[in-house]
Amino acid sequence: MSKVTDIVTDLVTPILDELGLELVEIEYKKEGSNWFLRVFIDNETGSIDIDDCGLVSERLSQRLDEVDPIPTAYFLEVSSPGAERPLRKESDFRKAVGRHVHITTKEPIEGESTFEGELISFEDGKLTVKEQKKTQVITLEQIDTARMAIVF
Repeated sequence: MSKVTDIVTDLVTPILDELGLELVEIEYKKEGSNWFLRVFIDNETGSIDIDDCGLVSERLSQRLDEVDPIPTAYFLEVSSPGAERPLRKESDFRKAVGRHVHITTKEPIEGESTFEGELISFEDGKLTVKEQKKTQVITLEQIDTARMAIVF
């Protein structure tokens, strides 16, 4: 499956570059009896709309038809990552400074493996997350998953 996502990354990147958009994530997975190819896109302002998604979908679909890298039938979905956007690249963490994040770590840090709060800094591969009662420094290597979080 990673081969499919690698090929799709190569196909969609020039399209996104031309449109001033960025690739957040590609997911290729089976749900029930159907396969889904999901491409999550964003821009600097986080204001992806249906027209952006439709344009990328149309252009990517054309490229996928030309190259035909996926032997089975699938559904193509292009969308924004939503309010709880995953954070993976260093640039994602830099953009998230000052915002609310949810981090899970591979191993517990001081007995905890889930941290949620304001990302107050990101420097030299280290995040500083201010939770309600404490502030925690977490390295990129310690992170299992990271995403933006909504505060209610």
